[in-house]
Amino acid sequence: MRIVLLGAPGSGKGTQAKKLMADKNIPQVSTGDMLREAVAKGTRFGLKAKSIMEAGNLVPDEVVLGIISERLSQPDAQDGFILDGFPRTTQQALDLEELLDQIGTPLDTAVLMDVDFDILMKRLTGRRTCSLTGKLLNIYFSSQEEIDECLKAGGELVQREDDNEQTIRSRLDVYREQTEPVIGYYRERGKLRTIDAEGSVDEVYERLLAAL
Repeated sequence: MRIVLLGAPGSGKGTQAKKLMADKNIPQVSTGDMLREAVAKGTRFGLKAKSIMEAGNLVPDEVVLGIISERLSQPDAQDGFILDGFPRTTQQALDLEELLDQIGTPLDTAVLMDVDFDILMKRLTGRRTCSLTGKLLNIYFSSQEEIDECLKAGGELVQREDDNEQTIRSRLDVYREQTEPVIGYYRERGKLRTIDAEGSVDEVYERLLAAL
């Protein structure tokens, strides 16, 4: 099972990838985690990425692809992988296809986690952490009971700085501009499956399994 998970920020890709990873015993390959791991291990591409990041620059596609290639050659990825957070552009999708063909592990499918943008805004701007317990809550979706539990114990609902409406709108705009064309790329190749990613984690996971 070699899949790419697509979806806007807040669509639940990371959560579903973790469930799938635990269930099917295939690794979730997240670009952020991979970069950190490659840098920590001092791999060839990790060292390249480190010097670029230390200079305050964005890691170029060829270095990210090198890190993906290093990661997918590890034993735990031989039976499959879940790519999360890459490709973000059509060019990255083309480069990834070439890389996977070279190493003989072509992609089986790309799954789009489809969520209405208004719901994404609420999921992201409504995120709060209880200052007392560290529990993640949402002012729109958590039950009043859960919210009161934090407040009555003397905790506060803390919002991350980057969870404000302006930052999130711009993140969603970047997604629309750069990443939505990737959906068309996989659709044209007959590799795209779309699932409704609204509802509880378990409901969405059932749909994901059905799509796969």
